[in-house]
Amino acid sequence: MLYMIFCEDKANSMDLRMQTRANHLAYIQPLVDEVRLLSAGPTPHLDPDNEGNKGVSGSLIIAEFDNFEQAQTWANNDPYALAGLFAHVIIKPYVKVLP
Repeated sequence: MLYMIFCEDKANSMDLRMQTRANHLAYIQPLVDEVRLLSAGPTPHLDPDNEGNKGVSGSLIIAEFDNFEQAQTWANNDPYALAGLFAHVIIKPYVKVLP
């Protein structure tokens, strides 16, 4: 089943995000290799053109896992999570309808 993992960064954490990015991307690569990743990417601030809102506010990953527990374990072991980047993480089943 597909699960959506939405992660909201802690305030002022862009430096931590950038320091941990390579490990985070390496952690995601097996999902890509196993064709289990539907989508992944950062969520920019709501108004990125506003000088005070530069950077990223979080991440969204949609991937296939056997069950909720597997998705949660995967999310808990993401290098971003282990580094303490996230203020909140939401994991929910996801059903792709379109396209």
